[in-house]
Amino acid sequence: MIRLIKLVAIFLLSFAMLSGDIKAQSVNADPLNAKQQSIVTIAAFTANGNVAKLNPAIHEGLDAGLTISEVKEVIVQMYAYAGFPRSLNALHTFMEVLKERKSKGIHDTQGKIASPYPAKKSKLEFGTENQTRLVGAAVKGEVYEFAPAIDQFLREHLFGDIFGRDILDYQTREVATIAALACLGGTENQLRSHFRVGMHNGLTKAQLNNIVMIIQTKVDAHEGNKAANVLRAILEPDQAKTTQANGNFVGTVSVNMMVNPDSLFNTQMGAVTFEPGARTNWHYHPSGQILIITEGTAYYQEKGKPKQILSKGEVAKCPPNVQHWHGAAPQGSMTHIALTPDLQRGGVVWLQQVTDEEYESKP
Repeated sequence: MIRLIKLVAIFLLSFAMLSGDIKAQSVNADPLNAKQQSIVTIAAFTANGNVAKLNPAIHEGLDAGLTISEVKEVIVQMYAYAGFPRSLNALHTFMEVLKERKSKGIHDTQGKIASPYPAKKSKLEFGTENQTRLVGAAVKGEVYEFAPAIDQFLREHLFGDIFGRDILDYQTREVATIAALACLGGTENQLRSHFRVGMHNGLTKAQLNNIVMIIQTKVDAHEGNKAANVLRAILEPDQAKTTQANGNFVGTVSVNMMVNPDSLFNTQMGAVTFEPGARTNWHYHPSGQILIITEGTAYYQEKGKPKQILSKGEVAKCPPNVQHWHGAAPQGSMTHIALTPDLQRGGVVWLQQVTDEEYESKP
């Protein structure tokens, strides 16, 4: 009985992980471009202080076409969300990257210089205009009445001094802001607001999901899954617990969230239903995965091994970093509970589609 309880607990955690990962990749038609993806990681690693991972992220960003001015602007903006120390540390890392690239004969583009601020407007007027344009309406709230100074600082400094610089447009600044808030922890309310501001400024649902997916797989799986839940509640307010999965699946797949990671359990769990013939792409989990078949007949296959046919009550235990896929048989729908423990090791890594020949192969 104790072993069964442990198994169910582990499975529940895995499912939550899978459900978060599925949603983060559920819309893939219009992903971020290479420069925007690099901004996500540069902003995130600046905000969470991981300079070891920031170094290669900056290299990737410059290789993708970001200018020196654009990278510098993202890092400077981050001090408004993560504080001066982390922004200054990131700038020192950026300087080291540029020296290293220059020593190798790589000459990166400097980029544009910010235009002068309007001479006939005060910082408060300029910042208020920028804030209203960015958000789409005048910003009010009890907290600003309670502490008028923070309202003034936000308008004059964040939206005047920082967002008023035209090196980055509003949409790009929102990509950076969302990335920072998604990995900081404890900022779900602000993240919720900036998801909406991002959409107001032209970010698509697919692009927002892409930001979350990058946080899940490259930055912090735990925080990324929490961000996925925040975004899901915005995009599908009437389906907060059930989501349709596309992009990394063939056919129709729905997810019923059951357990999300918290301070005690760094795991997610959910019940995933595959309609007849539906299946995942090839993928792997750095911490492994446990699947418990609760309804129907499942197909499960690990790379280099024959396909398995699993019935209700049977369990598949996939080791860490082993490529695999799973789905429903063609005759009927299938539901399994998916559990992925130890999310600190990283989120799911999606690969190529399962071909018809692979799906129809003999066990």
